[in-house]
Amino acid sequence: MGAVDGEQRVVRVLPDVVGIDKEFDYLVPEGVDVHIGDVVRIQLGGRRVGGWVTGLDVEPAAGVALRPLARVSGRGPAPELIELAGWAAWRWAGRRAHLLRTASPPGVVRSLRLGPDDAVVTAPRPEAEHGAPPDGSGAGWIDEALSSAHGVLRLPPGADRYPLVLEAGRRPGITLVLCPSVADAQVLGRRLRRDGVRTAIVAHDGPGAAATGEWAHAASGRAQVVVGARAAAWAPAPDLGRVVVLDEHDEVYQQEQTPTWHARDVAVERAGRASVPCLLVSPCPSLEALAWGDLVTVDRGTERAGWPRTEVVDQRDLDPGLGPLFSPALVELVRGEGRVVCVLNRTGRARLLACAACSTLARCEVCDAAVSLEEPAGGPEDEAGSGSGPGPELVCGRCGTRRPVVCLHCHASRFKNLRLGVSRAREELEVLAGRAVVEVTAAAEVDDATLAEAPLLIGTEAVLHRVARADSVAFLDFDQELLSTRYRASEQAMAMLARAARLVRRGADGRGRLLVQTRTPDHQVLVATRAADPGRLAETERALRPVFNMPPAVAMAIVSGQAAPDFMAGFGHPDRVRVEGPVDGAWRLRAPDHEILCDALAAVSRPAGRLRIEVDPLRA
Repeated sequence: MGAVDGEQRVVRVLPDVVGIDKEFDYLVPEGVDVHIGDVVRIQLGGRRVGGWVTGLDVEPAAGVALRPLARVSGRGPAPELIELAGWAAWRWAGRRAHLLRTASPPGVVRSLRLGPDDAVVTAPRPEAEHGAPPDGSGAGWIDEALSSAHGVLRLPPGADRYPLVLEAGRRPGITLVLCPSVADAQVLGRRLRRDGVRTAIVAHDGPGAAATGEWAHAASGRAQVVVGARAAAWAPAPDLGRVVVLDEHDEVYQQEQTPTWHARDVAVERAGRASVPCLLVSPCPSLEALAWGDLVTVDRGTERAGWPRTEVVDQRDLDPGLGPLFSPALVELVRGEGRVVCVLNRTGRARLLACAACSTLARCEVCDAAVSLEEPAGGPEDEAGSGSGPGPELVCGRCGTRRPVVCLHCHASRFKNLRLGVSRAREELEVLAGRAVVEVTAAAEVDDATLAEAPLLIGTEAVLHRVARADSVAFLDFDQELLSTRYRASEQAMAMLARAARLVRRGADGRGRLLVQTRTPDHQVLVATRAADPGRLAETERALRPVFNMPPAVAMAIVSGQAAPDFMAGFGHPDRVRVEGPVDGAWRLRAPDHEILCDALAAVSRPAGRLRIEVDPLRA
């Protein structure tokens, strides 16, 4: 046992200072109880800062005068989460302090010995009342999914995931459940409590007594289920029995700020370290999930019933007088009965070109992404201005392929831009529908009452996250999703359709449906959606990614920021790491696997200044 003068204990502390990823030794004052992970206050460099205890009874360096801990604030992350944060800092090229902040309680937790007033769950029902899970959840696929050590359950968007979670919560050990949003976690947690399952809901929008109480309840080990959003990957679960990640494909699971950790991958690693089963659930599992686990599917009848009827409208056949966004099928839909949500996702998307002769969208002949029109470096004319220089080209932003300005379908050489924003589309839609249309975007301020009552809405992708139910969802121009230059464009487009499908009410009247307007009706995403078989898309994407050296076939990172040039100068060209760039001030790194890439990143000292290292970029 580390001691000074044979009496005082010595602990090791990681300061809560992002620029300092180094541990220091401190004395424990007499009569103070301290545990690994405890949140403490220390004197460091002339100021008092927070920190976490990472080691107990350590041997201090000889001849070093140690300072005592200023204060032990309360309980913090468990020892296994301290170790997990070290792994995650390596995996996403970040600092442990960022991750331990997420793993710490939102407020001060003095003790985990909760009193009767701290129990934040309803009392469990008698065992005799539990019975079989509702909604036919006794189906064999639930047992198969929960029994798999590395399970990937493809569950259609219309299926109720609650019976699966309920069954998981009734099995031995604590079940850690991750949801894509705080709202989803809160709804799921309340349902579990009503069914008598002791549940800690670690999903709150900021610090507060309620959030701190839920964290303490989870850390006490008294809960059967711990449920939350992205940050719940770091939630306390002393007797972890299994991990369930709902909608594992959703991009919200990845942290936008550096380190860009992904909750799904943290949950997978955490389950592996605890030797407990992990189940990833999604209507359209990501390639990363499929490469990791064993696919479990429901029967074809159940999967087909879980997807609404999908109608695809070929925009090339539309009457020019109606405009490119308003097909007869759409006009009939918005003029009829039922609630309709229209999606037009323009923000942050590439410009689209269509052939002026046949209206076919300009696509890359190699990778099928949308292409843009670019002039040569010297402009449309040569330096002498004779006009004999090289002309413009169609350039693919995904794979870089260039070709002359010629339509692949009819060989015409004139193209037109396709542009129409949400606001303008709302005005035209109101005229066609003969009723008011509510506009919903990320920046729009629309109250909940209006969202709940409006029969006709239009918006960007944000509308799919703010509206709970609809009779039909219409995508006015889906090509911006299908043909984006992002390497995950097809997966992201499929995820958007799955999100919309979850909103749609299904009924015998046939009113509930997805309407997708596109100039590429034969795209693999739409083929898979019409067939209610996302596996078709996965097979296509699995074959393409190695060809273009894209994840998950390779590990990738993007380095940018003011300090990026200095960092890359120190990075050099490590063995088996391909360095590309800089392009617009950013470098792209590729390696055969994450071990090679992350080891190379960890070997470089960080220069002063702003630096962003984005490992596993979702929107590259």
